[in-house]
Amino acid sequence: MNIIHSTVNIDETVQIGHFNVIEENVVIGKNVVIGNHVTIYAGTIIGDGTKIADGVVLGKQPSPGKTSTVKLKGTVAPLEVGTNVTFGTNAVVYAGAVIGSSTLVADLASVRENVEIGSECIVGRGVTIENYVKIGRRVKMQSNAYITAYTTLEDFVFIAPCVATTNDNFMGRTEERFDKIKGATVKKGARVGGASILLPGVVIEEETFVAAGAIVTKDTEPKTVVKGFPAKKVRMVDERELL
Repeated sequence: MNIIHSTVNIDETVQIGHFNVIEENVVIGKNVVIGNHVTIYAGTIIGDGTKIADGVVLGKQPSPGKTSTVKLKGTVAPLEVGTNVTFGTNAVVYAGAVIGSSTLVADLASVRENVEIGSECIVGRGVTIENYVKIGRRVKMQSNAYITAYTTLEDFVFIAPCVATTNDNFMGRTEERFDKIKGATVKKGARVGGASILLPGVVIEEETFVAAGAIVTKDTEPKTVVKGFPAKKVRMVDERELL
């Protein structure tokens, strides 16, 4: 049994499983595949050819805690999903996000409100993307990476497994932090190795290679390899590895 609001038009090309809830004014394109136990909240727009696995939640309105750093006033705009997007099992994507065409949001990934993700990206298994994040096209974020609020990832960026980004130098102990919260900016073609940590506000310049396990405390130079804690330049990136 499915519960589908009367305002929703399901095209004959759409395949839909069982025990789904689709709220009012949801727009579903052609050739969409919807699994079982999926919840799609009001106003969500889903492009043609999108595949939605079991247990996915799309377009959920955020409910910040009383002490949450990021405040919201009222509801946010509905979720917009491009064409040929794939959602893995139990992925959760909030309202206020925009997901570009041919992007993969893998199993157990979480995408918060006010996030822009470009086309042909990979949001790996268990990746968390917090609010007010901007991601370009063909960005890869591998399993269990954490992309904190107010982070920018430009086109062709690679984020390896378990990378952590941060945005708060005050660790929640002063009101001053609200004016200075800022995530990292990772510029076009940069690569960040496994389990690296990017401190608040650092700029990873174009084509930088951050070695695995590095702690980046200051801005890098373009096309350099940095490693260690704190991360330091060790050499230039081999020209064969540049975009």
